[in-house]
Amino acid sequence: MIRCRERLARCLLVVSIAATLGQGAVHASDPPPKAPAAEVNGFLEFARNRLDRATALKHSYVTGVEGWLFLVPELRAMTVGPFWGKQAAAVSRANNRKYADPLAAIVDFDRQLKAAGIQLVVVPVPAKASVYPEKLSPLVKIGRDRSPPRLDPYHRQFHRVLKQRGVGLLDLLPVFLKRRDDRAGPLYCRTDSHWSGRGAAIAAVALLDTLKKAQWRKGLVRFKSAAETRPVTITGDLARRQSPDDPVTETLPLTFAGSSGKNGKPQPVPVSRSSPVLVMGDSHTLVFHDPALFARGAGFPDHVAAGLGIPVDLVGVRGSGATATRITLLRRRDNLQGKKLVIWCFSIREYTESFSGWRKVPVIRRR
Repeated sequence: MIRCRERLARCLLVVSIAATLGQGAVHASDPPPKAPAAEVNGFLEFARNRLDRATALKHSYVTGVEGWLFLVPELRAMTVGPFWGKQAAAVSRANNRKYADPLAAIVDFDRQLKAAGIQLVVVPVPAKASVYPEKLSPLVKIGRDRSPPRLDPYHRQFHRVLKQRGVGLLDLLPVFLKRRDDRAGPLYCRTDSHWSGRGAAIAAVALLDTLKKAQWRKGLVRFKSAAETRPVTITGDLARRQSPDDPVTETLPLTFAGSSGKNGKPQPVPVSRSSPVLVMGDSHTLVFHDPALFARGAGFPDHVAAGLGIPVDLVGVRGSGATATRITLLRRRDNLQGKKLVIWCFSIREYTESFSGWRKVPVIRRR
């Protein structure tokens, strides 16, 4: 077992996280319980009513229970119904409805990468309310196993369509539903619009689990990884919106991951444009990685790098990760030379709430 782990990945990080969680491995394919249609519809209707009231008050957040706050655009993204193909223009917030359909743009990007011999894995970040629905709605019944049913019928269907089109996609919701009561803390910030450090770490482990047999990993020179968990107090963006003059704070356990320093503690690994692995997306790729977003060295790209044992390239934006990231790649004018894997991580709200929409961008140009 130890030999196998040493060959496949930087097991120090994975083992450290797993030990902290105190649970066995969970695979993204493990199905959560199926919700009756009435329960799903009741939850979605409740969420619509709450976001309508918040919108009428010109609030960008919805107040839940026990201090939990939810982002209005994220609740809208959960409840608008089918949002791809012919339905896209009717529900998208894109300024130009020509760019409303996420399906066409994602499939086009995947096609470009495959033609260049590059693997794409789309990693949509589930809505906070789909993982902790009882913190928003009293209508949700939690079973004895503490795992709520799936309440994201439209996103689940869309992800199924992407897979049918050949797009590699990691559905995190089954993993998150099983890990949501983690002893080390929730998977989302209670007062911020992002996942917590714990959520980012668990997402990275789930992703690394799918890459164990990747051929491009053979022969890579890997650094020794290390991880350390310590509490960090933050003031979330939703807390600031709720009470600008006196926002509440919350303390989160953050697992810092990186290369092993002289004292055995993790050292942040700088991003590298020459890396065969590119992480791209919205601010979920930056939170706890960029010091401007609470911390350095404890974000999603940090855990991916430490798990692989190599630096990663990063194109993250504070805003919409739908089109802007691909335009940045286009401007590099290098056709992603040397890349073997692209990890595209963004919130599910991007599908419908991005004002810039989903343009097709010729990232890989034919010579």
